[in-house]
Amino acid sequence: MISREEAIALLKESISSENMLKHCFASEAVMRGIAQKLGTNEEEYGLAGLLHDIDVEITNADPYTHGPYAEKILKGKITEEMLDAIVMHNEVATGKERSTQFQHALAAGETITGLITATTLVYPDKKIASVKPKSVTKRMKQKAFAASVKRENILECEKIGIPLNEFAALSLKSMAEISDVLGL
Repeated sequence: MISREEAIALLKESISSENMLKHCFASEAVMRGIAQKLGTNEEEYGLAGLLHDIDVEITNADPYTHGPYAEKILKGKITEEMLDAIVMHNEVATGKERSTQFQHALAAGETITGLITATTLVYPDKKIASVKPKSVTKRMKQKAFAASVKRENILECEKIGIPLNEFAALSLKSMAEISDVLGL
């Protein structure tokens, strides 16, 4: 399995957008928090969060190729379980439903980072540390809360046994710990 440093180098070869890189770092932090909560491998979960969008620019985020194209880039570099979670974070491309704890965790973890980021952008005077879990769950109920964020993916947290409000708090805490990297 590749190291975090190798993963970052590989990611930066594929992604030029600073905002997308920040999203990947935020997803890494949230996935580490999820792994800690679940008592599973923080390194694997973190690397999956970091690498989940490695193909997003190459595929122009096309829902039918984004995910499976990552498999071509990452095959043999990470564990099969990580690779499956990365491919399945966008189930549209595979036509399959997520079935493992890792797949559900990555779908929820990477999606909530987008919602939290969108929430901080709606309130530009706020930083991540001041966003409350209730604000995040309230934003989920709004019709146009974030164009690229699917409510259903965030609710995958409940399939791994973490209630939504607790999941929002865990995610906010994880992202606040790297707020200097995220600029939020």
